[in-house]
Amino acid sequence: MDHRRILLIEDEPAAAKRLQHLIREVYPSGEVVDTLDRVDAAVSWLSQHQADLIFMDVQLADGLCFEIFDQVRVDVPVIFTTAYDAYALKAFRVQALDYLLKPIKQNELEEAIRRFTSRAIAPPPAAAVQSINLGTEYRQRFMVKLGTTMRVVDVSSIAYLYTESKTTFLMTTEGRRFPMDYSLEVLESQLDPALFFRANRQFILHIEAIRDMHVHSKSRVRVQTDPPAPQEIIVSTEKSSGFKRWLAGHEKGG
Repeated sequence: MDHRRILLIEDEPAAAKRLQHLIREVYPSGEVVDTLDRVDAAVSWLSQHQADLIFMDVQLADGLCFEIFDQVRVDVPVIFTTAYDAYALKAFRVQALDYLLKPIKQNELEEAIRRFTSRAIAPPPAAAVQSINLGTEYRQRFMVKLGTTMRVVDVSSIAYLYTESKTTFLMTTEGRRFPMDYSLEVLESQLDPALFFRANRQFILHIEAIRDMHVHSKSRVRVQTDPPAPQEIIVSTEKSSGFKRWLAGHEKGG
């Protein structure tokens, strides 16, 4: 049987009790081995014990949970559980597998657990292995034109690419906009997926351009960028799980 040790870090007794009940309902082979309510207690526990999965509230009795990551190595998946969406980006800069808003819905917990179990047993996708073996090369720069002026834009200077009125635009980190002769579909195939994500039909985002994230309705994610985007950026329901995996796998620590 797939037996997994689960640690709860939650300072609200009622919330911890409800979460344990939900876990028993959706993941009976998982065992909650301990429940902690403080940063210092979590640091002490993780220094001496091992869990396979951690459910972690953001605001604990003695501070924010992110202090835990500053004091001890956390190398197992973490599912954040909180009443606030303001910490989503910071959560995915650590070991976030998912970010669930309270009150936690059973179907959202089931999806998070499914992602955990799939991640635990699945081998690397064949396409990913092939990409590594072949040393896939992606575009490093683009030639753009504005009026009669032409210039080279390095990929590291791209904040995002988007479509508007059937035209594709490149937005630089400096806030300069250039029309492109490529569709987003073509650009998506030319850009490194470790750095760029197709958020929806209108936008491809560079990971460094993401300034903040907010949980939206129907499990969608609203993204704010720097520089600000000319349209609201909503990561669709179908893409939100992949977006979270992308952030968890490639976001820089901080």
